[in-house]
Amino acid sequence: MHVTHLSLTDFRSYPTVALDLRPGPTAIVGPNGQGKTNLVEAIGYVATLASHRVAQDAPLVRAGAERAVVRAAVARAGRSTLVELEISPGRANRARLNSSPLPRARDVLGALRTVLFAPEDLSLAKGDPDGRRRFLDDLLVLLAPRLAGVRADYDRVLKQRNALLKSAGRHRVASRSVAGASEMATLDVWDERLAQLGGELLSARLYLVDRLGPPVLQAYQDISGADGLAVLGYRSSLPMLEGRAEVGGSVPSGASGSPAEGAPNRVELAEAMLAELTRQRPREVERGMSLVGPHRDDMLLQLGDLPARGYASHGESWSYALALRLASYELLTGDGAAGDGEPVLILDDVFAELDTGRRSRLAARVAAAEQVLVTAAVEDDVPAELAGDRVTVRAGEVARG
Repeated sequence: MHVTHLSLTDFRSYPTVALDLRPGPTAIVGPNGQGKTNLVEAIGYVATLASHRVAQDAPLVRAGAERAVVRAAVARAGRSTLVELEISPGRANRARLNSSPLPRARDVLGALRTVLFAPEDLSLAKGDPDGRRRFLDDLLVLLAPRLAGVRADYDRVLKQRNALLKSAGRHRVASRSVAGASEMATLDVWDERLAQLGGELLSARLYLVDRLGPPVLQAYQDISGADGLAVLGYRSSLPMLEGRAEVGGSVPSGASGSPAEGAPNRVELAEAMLAELTRQRPREVERGMSLVGPHRDDMLLQLGDLPARGYASHGESWSYALALRLASYELLTGDGAAGDGEPVLILDDVFAELDTGRRSRLAARVAAAEQVLVTAAVEDDVPAELAGDRVTVRAGEVARG
């Protein structure tokens, strides 16, 4: 799989730009602040419907414009597919596939798959749990696009349930009152739905952590040049999973593989989550928030017996973050269910942050990728192993060579 053409209209700093791309390595070079990252950000957005730099869509639209349009031509399995996205802050985004409108923008997921590493990824090793949860869920959607709906439904139900918990907490109503009985009965309905969606999402996450473990370990050792023991685990808000550092859940629909032996399935997880929601309800009403579910969990990153966060050096943290992305690339490449071959690999302003050894080992590992896009402020930051096409960006102008 590779991108053959990218065109943007009113995306970030670009009123309009068009760029042809080829397989193999392409270096996008130019001074900082000129728009290099905007190009690869647009490609990543086509694959995930999200930016790796901002949480909202509004900054993606050029100042003064009402909407942005991103078009990407994708070659995969001998076919060419045109993906078009219209980004309209405050309104539903629209998508087309080969000029045909899609019912929902998320229906375009799967047309392009990317793995993008950027300096922001250092937070995977050093930052808060929400970034690691997002990493898992984004990768799950790339492996099984159907899970985008599960993820969106879970977030919607969680928001509605939290609003009800806050209302119950404000009123301090009890089940003995009519109002209290009504709110508690409504909570029962939301509990069941949240547990059902949460069990499915949690099961898929556990399965993914189990699959990621071996390639993360290998990639960490390859990049760091050391024998450090990089171990993944999962911390859940469910008591049934306490003490299980490495577990696997049910295989998500659309993905290949097998769950880890003895791992709970999505039905068992949903039942356990519902029971814990019932047990925690008094605390949840008091605090006005949901205290149980995948939104409270964390992927654990360890180096030997110590957590990476707080104990890993800067170089070790970079190696761990890179290992997570390279392991993602390996999983997507080997995902037989998708049948699309390798995803597009994007390295955004990465090599300037690495020492000579890590830079060389990373370049050697990714040089053979079907398509790898590298951004760099300085030509010398691009390793010789990735010498290929050159695109220069200066003052908003994009040119080849």
